[in-house]
Amino acid sequence: MGDVYCSDCKRQTEVVFDHSAGDTVCSECGLVLESHSIDETSEWRTFANESGDNDPVRVGGPTNPLLADGGLSTVIAKPNGASGEFLSSSLGRWQNRGSNPDRGLIIAFKTIATMSDRLGLVATIKDRANEIYKKVEDQKSSRGRNQDALLAACLYIACRQEDKPRTVKEICSVANGATKKEIGRAKEYIVKQLGLETGQSVEMGTIHAGDFMRRFCSNLGMNNQAVKAAQESVQKSEEFDIRRSPISIAAAVIYIITQLSDDKKPLRDISLATGVAEGTIRNSYKDLYPHLAKIIPSWYAKEEDLKNLCSP
Repeated sequence: MGDVYCSDCKRQTEVVFDHSAGDTVCSECGLVLESHSIDETSEWRTFANESGDNDPVRVGGPTNPLLADGGLSTVIAKPNGASGEFLSSSLGRWQNRGSNPDRGLIIAFKTIATMSDRLGLVATIKDRANEIYKKVEDQKSSRGRNQDALLAACLYIACRQEDKPRTVKEICSVANGATKKEIGRAKEYIVKQLGLETGQSVEMGTIHAGDFMRRFCSNLGMNNQAVKAAQESVQKSEEFDIRRSPISIAAAVIYIITQLSDDKKPLRDISLATGVAEGTIRNSYKDLYPHLAKIIPSWYAKEEDLKNLCSP
């Protein structure tokens, strides 16, 4: 129901939409204001056959501007039962024999979507990764390269560009067997190719330790107060010249915050949650130790508590 101007009532009145007839009717005088209107909402009636298909819609997916046909091509389904089996199977074979220029792209986009879902990434990152891969594929220079590493590198770059970075280890965990070294090489190759296409360097975005903090703390099950203290500490640590990677600094700050709380976390658990080696966390802790009084929030820990921390 909604308010629409009625020509009989001469004012805004509430209207009722009759879905079966497609009529918009004034609720006060009964005048049909609009007839045979098209319902543009989703259709959730099921037209599935007896093959066990539970898809509740009879329409295809959204259009994809990255594909030549917009993703609106027709796919002949597998035969259902004895009736029409010969006809359907024959048509299916002929369709498979036909050359689909977007077949490789469709498979690549599905792989990127699967990796994105496993990492819990938003749709904008997945779409950006698809765009990056399409640009690289259009240059026809990626043949012979590790496809899994190439797709993982596209996702890594997309995360960086959308200011939602993921570590290479996190990307590697969903990359279908591609190693960190292969993903690193693929990333350098993609950046080089995109730079040649545009004539300027590719903007990757700056990684900050705070970008990983909330996710790492969540993996460790830390409480809200500890998470807030860790985020403030990471921001203050940027004021000092600590020559460590942002991920290492984030892991070291989490170690310090947990040691100052009642719920202390062993170094091994922090290493597993962050993907940073225990030795690297110790070295980063050693670099942060002289600045703890200025990094750790005063509301979270007093100077006496900081003195009780073990020296590196």
